[in-house]
Amino acid sequence: MSAPADPELLAGLDAWRDLPAVHQPTWPDPEHLAAVRDRLASLPPLVFAGEADALRERLAEAGRGEAFVLQGGDCAESFADATADKIRNKVKILLQMAVVLTYGASMPVVKLGRMAGQYAKPRSSETETRDGLTLPVFRGDAVNGYEFTPEARTPDPERLLDAYRTSAVTLNLIRAFTTGGFASLKQVHEWNRGFTKNPAYARYEEIAAEIDRAIRFMSACGVDVESLRTVDMYSSHEALLLDYERPLTRIDSRTDLAYDCSAHFLWIGERTRAVDGVHVDYFSRVQNPLGVKLGPSVTGDDARRLMDVLNPTGEPGRITFITRMGSGTVRDALPALVEQVTADGRPVTWVCDPMHGNTITANGYKTRRFSDVMDEVAGFFEVHRALGTVPGGLHIELTGDDVTEVLGGSEEIDEEGLARRYETLVDPRLNHQQGLELAFQVTELLRGR
Repeated sequence: MSAPADPELLAGLDAWRDLPAVHQPTWPDPEHLAAVRDRLASLPPLVFAGEADALRERLAEAGRGEAFVLQGGDCAESFADATADKIRNKVKILLQMAVVLTYGASMPVVKLGRMAGQYAKPRSSETETRDGLTLPVFRGDAVNGYEFTPEARTPDPERLLDAYRTSAVTLNLIRAFTTGGFASLKQVHEWNRGFTKNPAYARYEEIAAEIDRAIRFMSACGVDVESLRTVDMYSSHEALLLDYERPLTRIDSRTDLAYDCSAHFLWIGERTRAVDGVHVDYFSRVQNPLGVKLGPSVTGDDARRLMDVLNPTGEPGRITFITRMGSGTVRDALPALVEQVTADGRPVTWVCDPMHGNTITANGYKTRRFSDVMDEVAGFFEVHRALGTVPGGLHIELTGDDVTEVLGGSEEIDEEGLARRYETLVDPRLNHQQGLELAFQVTELLRGR
C-alpha cells in the first residue's frame, strides 16, 4: 500500500498544522499526542485505496441517476456499543432498507455505513457547566469520556488508538456479516415480511408482496437468489480529528497519491466547511470520495468555491453535497443552490440529510419528529424533480435497536415515550422500525405516489 513519498506531497499533507485549528480538542500533553500519532502512522490501514476508488465510481453512478445512496448509522458511535449484536443490528437495518429501496428505485443501492470511525463530534461550546462545575464538553469517545468528571472529560490521546482498534473490529464484523450469508437477499426479504405483518405497517404490505413476487420470479427463471449472499458495504465518518486522519493517510503504491485510509468516504461538516479552513485544505489533498454538509445558509457561490478547492477538474464521484436544510426551509433554500451548482457543469452527487435541520427539544430531550424527517425527504425529491436533476440518496442517523429517540412514526412515540429507551450520547436516531418505515415511504416517493 505504501510507497516512498514525494517530499512535496508530504509537506502539503502537513500544511494544515500552520492553519488555525477549528473544532480540535485541546490535548493537555503534546508529547503524548505526538507519540500516539507516530503509533497510528505505523499501524496497517483500515481500508484500501482500491476500495475508495470503487466507491467513487458508485457515487458517480448515483450522481447520474444510475444508483441510489443509502448512508446510515449512529450520530456518534461509542466504544461500549461495538458489540457483535449492536453491529449486526445496524448492518441488518441498512440491508433491509437497501432491499426496499433497490426495488423501489429499480437500481443498485450504494450501502454506506456511518460506522467504524464516527467517534468524534463538533460541539458549539468548548465547555459545559453543571452545578457550578465547568469541564470540557464531551467531544466523542475518540477524545474524552461522557461522564461528567474532570478525569473523564480531559482529552486523552490514547483514545485515538482505541478508536483505531474499535474501528478495525467493527470493519472485521461488517465484512463477515456482508460476505458470510447474513446478507442473503432471501433472508433480508424475510425480515422485511416480518415487519409488514405488524398491523401498524399494513400500508407497506403491498410493496413487500411485490418484492416477494419478484424474488419468486427470479427463482422460477433459474436465478439462484441464494447466490446473492454478499454485498458491498463501505465505511464513512465525519472527517473531524486531524490528529487521527493525518496518521492514517497513506501513499498508494499504484499511483503515488494520498488516501485517508481511516474510511472509504469522509465528509466535512457544516461547521468545518470554510473554504479557506483547515479541513477543506487537508482533504483537498487526499483522493477519497468526499462529502460536504450544506445547511440553509450556503450559497451557490459557496458551493462552487468548495468545488474549486476539492474537485477543480470535475472528477465524477469525487464530491457529494449532503444538504441539511430543515423541513420548513428545503423547498425555498435548495432550488437556487442546485440550479447554480448544476450550471457550473462539474458533476456532484446530491444526498439529503433530513435529520440535522429538524432537531427540537421535547420533555427535556433533544429529539426530532419523524414527520419532519419525511417532509424534508419529500421536499428534496420535489426540488430535484422540478429542476430535472438527480436526487442521489439519503444520509440518515439511525440504529438497529428499538430505542425511543425520535417522535412519531407508525408506532406513535410521544414525548412521554422518549424516556423509555433514550440512549444516544449526542443526537437522536431513528430506531429499527422507523428506519424501515422511512425506506418504504421513500419507495412511494420514488414511484411518484
